[in-house]
Amino acid sequence: MIRCGLCLPARLLSGTRSAMHLPHAGPRRAHYDDRGGVTAFVAICVVTLLGIIGVAVDGGGMLRATERADYLAGEAARAGGQAIDPARAIPGEAIVVNPHDARTAAQAYLRSAAATGTVSVSGDGQTLTVTVTGSYATRFLPVTGVGSLPVTGHGTATLLHGVTAPEGH
Repeated sequence: MIRCGLCLPARLLSGTRSAMHLPHAGPRRAHYDDRGGVTAFVAICVVTLLGIIGVAVDGGGMLRATERADYLAGEAARAGGQAIDPARAIPGEAIVVNPHDARTAAQAYLRSAAATGTVSVSGDGQTLTVTVTGSYATRFLPVTGVGSLPVTGHGTATLLHGVTAPEGH
């Protein structure tokens, strides 16, 4: 007679020497079998870590692209701020920019940097505001269907003049 680990000797049950075979599914196994659990755990961890790395890489890349857009906007505003209106500055009337020349100079700077944006001049001709728009081509997010992220940068230049301190301040 073949016994398995789950069969009970009959003598324990009725005092006879034969064994009582209890029906069961096979060799003794733990109720909760965790074979393959490590594989699932590792797979989940790898996917999670790749996701975290992807967010870090694409987040950092977008941050760098935004910093570049801010830098370009500030430099374009400074370039436009150099377009002072000589017709008003030479006689001493006012130190203001020529709005058309300022916009042209700022847009020329943006074109030279391969950037696009808008330029506005305040009504008093003292402040130029440049907004640069672009996009960041993602590295990891295309897996989720996000191929690029929008990027915007802002820069402002204000004309100041004076010998030791800006006049009027």
